[in-house]
Amino acid sequence: MAQFVEVPPERLGADLLQALLEEYASRDGTDYGESELSLEQKVSQLKRQLHRRDLVILFETESESWDLLQREQAEELLQD
Repeated sequence: MAQFVEVPPERLGADLLQALLEEYASRDGTDYGESELSLEQKVSQLKRQLHRRDLVILFETESESWDLLQREQAEELLQD
């Protein structure tokens, strides 16, 4: 069974957080609506959502992978 750990963004160095957000924003399927946004704009939006705690960085220990999830989704995984 997968185990997840929440990673507070303030625990990451600025360069690492920037790299994670850029990688996430450039993934296929991360559509931001009707208008096309630059990578910088997407990363800025993600940072705001992390700051508001709307988004959570989760690390999955078995596969050693990470993802950004909405707070509600993350809480469900963390409870399991």
